[in-house]
Amino acid sequence: MNYQDRWILPAGITEMLPPDTAQLENLRRRLLNLYASWGYELVIPPMIEYLESLLLDRGDALDLQTFKITDQLTGRLMGIRADMTPQVARIDAHHLRRDVPTRLCYAETVLHARPNQFAGSRSPLQIGAELYGYEGLQADIEIISLMLETLGTVGLPEYHLDVGHVGIYQQLIKSLSLTPTQHQQLSEAIKCKASSDLQKLLTDWQVPQPFQELLNSLVQLHGDRAILEEARNLMVPAMPALGKVLDDLEQLADQFDQVPLYFDLAETRGYKYHTGLVFAVYIPKHGQAVVKGGRYDISEKLFGRKRPATGFSTYLTTLVSLLSEDVARPPVVSAIFAPANSDPALAMKVAQLRKEGHTVIGELPQQEGQARAMGCDFELRWTLEKGWQVVPN
Repeated sequence: MNYQDRWILPAGITEMLPPDTAQLENLRRRLLNLYASWGYELVIPPMIEYLESLLLDRGDALDLQTFKITDQLTGRLMGIRADMTPQVARIDAHHLRRDVPTRLCYAETVLHARPNQFAGSRSPLQIGAELYGYEGLQADIEIISLMLETLGTVGLPEYHLDVGHVGIYQQLIKSLSLTPTQHQQLSEAIKCKASSDLQKLLTDWQVPQPFQELLNSLVQLHGDRAILEEARNLMVPAMPALGKVLDDLEQLADQFDQVPLYFDLAETRGYKYHTGLVFAVYIPKHGQAVVKGGRYDISEKLFGRKRPATGFSTYLTTLVSLLSEDVARPPVVSAIFAPANSDPALAMKVAQLRKEGHTVIGELPQQEGQARAMGCDFELRWTLEKGWQVVPN
């Protein structure tokens, strides 16, 4: 490795410099303050932990994104977190162990083994909120409402909310005896709305005709609120249990009647992990969802305690790139330059200014560059009448 190569970062690993860092930190604080105002408590999980709890039955996608190392103390396999949701779920179920609904939030860096188009980096700063201990629809409504407040803080002018419910797909395939490979093929065909591929799979597998018809109709059930009534007429007569799912989606449509909603009843994203309502936010000219969330009730086998859960997450770097102009930059802080002087009165004045919230940059003896070069619009000067005073430079 030559001298220049030592400064090259690995592909997908990024760093932020001033003033971009100030912009990101300003948004992080605003969002965490927003979440705190709703009662969401901040947690900071460890960067690394044992792999079993880190993956949380999330399937192959998260497994492939997780860097793995061997613990030199125990010989056990550990992982560097690629998603903080499993960690926060562990904190709720194993450490807090509350019986009441618990609201937690987080904002920390995660690490991806492979580039992630959604994050735009292999080391993005993930932020999100989770609500545990309440299985009713009102928890999902609260989480979506908080997510919409997040978008309002960013100032997104245009977006639409994609809503699905994996319970529909799970109910339809529950009575089918499919292998894991078949489950994967079926899920992929439905997700891609590939009707011809879906029909071929169902025919080859000799799926009973009534289920073929229901699964074939599923890929057509996407659009505005009117699609819910169509789904009710098509599916509820054959599977009455789906009536409750559609009731919940209707209630959600009533709650967010001013939000551009798009229903996709063929949503199979994370069907092994999610257990109910799922949603994602899309904006024009941005192919990937900018926020994702949904219900993922925690099973007892994972942390020894069954807990209903719902939440959302996004990446701060993604949100910063979408900031509207009026919130794009943090408030401008006019720094004050303090000369290199041992006068105790100057030290007292500097301490007072900093206590009042001003930024004061002290001159180092014989340094290069004065106030302007240091980015200071003001400086402290001595006057016989008033002592040390802040004046424009």
